[in-house]
Amino acid sequence: METDSHTGDKFRRLVEIMDRLRSPGGCPWDAKQTFDTIKSYLVEETYEVLDAVDARNWDALREELGDLMLQAVFFARMAQEENRFQIGDSLDTINEKLVRRHPHVFADGDAKTPEEVKRRWDQIKAEEKAERNGGPVGLLASVPRSMPALVEASQIASRAAGVGFDWENTEQVVEKLHEELRELAEARRGAAQDRLEDELGDLLFVVVNIARFLKVDPEQALRRTNAKFRKRFGHIEQRLREQGKTFEQVSIDEMEALWQEAKTKL
Repeated sequence: METDSHTGDKFRRLVEIMDRLRSPGGCPWDAKQTFDTIKSYLVEETYEVLDAVDARNWDALREELGDLMLQAVFFARMAQEENRFQIGDSLDTINEKLVRRHPHVFADGDAKTPEEVKRRWDQIKAEEKAERNGGPVGLLASVPRSMPALVEASQIASRAAGVGFDWENTEQVVEKLHEELRELAEARRGAAQDRLEDELGDLLFVVVNIARFLKVDPEQALRRTNAKFRKRFGHIEQRLREQGKTFEQVSIDEMEALWQEAKTKL
């Protein structure tokens, strides 16, 4: 599929529409928004993009990507109003960054595999951060603490593994999983709540590392399981409605039977 020759014009139109909305005589709601008030919309639109991808709903994805781009333009417009930067500066930054971090494509780099590309990307990123901060920074400093915890765990485990701080194989990680399960079982015998939280966190972190060894995105894996649970639980609800029953009127065994039915049908 060829790139639309009018893409630039269409993006410029989006910027013009946002300018109109935020200008005097525009939209009162849009004009009232601040960086803080629209943060939640950015998160919401991001997850709606992910939902469309999971469903392989291309019409929805086309629409949701437009909504996501609107958020970028919205943030940039507010920054422009404070004389900080404008959307063109953001485009310049990402264009320059992509070229700089792909020396194997745009320069004389020699990365051949996806793993080599990722290591080189992280190395260049660390060098850039050190330059901005006037000296070396921690390897994990560039992983935002504001990320969802599952994503953050995946990122920091990957960064540490990239410099050799890692298990040798999947079996060793599975052994660590059993060790953490034993420690959690021990903590359950009268331990304080913070100890239980620590042990459960350790367990989840090991699961994230198992996902990494299996080359599975843990966030995506959990999203798939969540979607699967929704469908199967919805089947239980539908069957109960057909029988004229409520959850309070059936036993756990009856619900389990309907769950197994859902597994077979769905």
